[in-house]
Amino acid sequence: MQGGLGTILPLILMFVLFYFLLIRPQQKRQKAVQQMQRDLKKGDKIVTIGGLHGIIDSIDESKAVIKCGDGSRLTYDRNAIREVTEAGKEAQA
Repeated sequence: MQGGLGTILPLILMFVLFYFLLIRPQQKRQKAVQQMQRDLKKGDKIVTIGGLHGIIDSIDESKAVIKCGDGSRLTYDRNAIREVTEAGKEAQA
């Protein structure tokens, strides 16, 4: 009986180690990105996953219109926004 526990214990410890080092941090990052994408507002300065820097001109549930440096407006999926570099004036007030 003791030999069976000795072979299963390392497997259990390995699973626990993988959970705390790989799975849990990834879940936290996913939740943070989803929260950031839910909190997007008009006027936020953003960076897309393609590297485009711009300002959100308008936003709805699935798409965002981004104003670029030369005044052109591009429509992106909301999920394509990687990060907010500066919150809009409405969010700072």
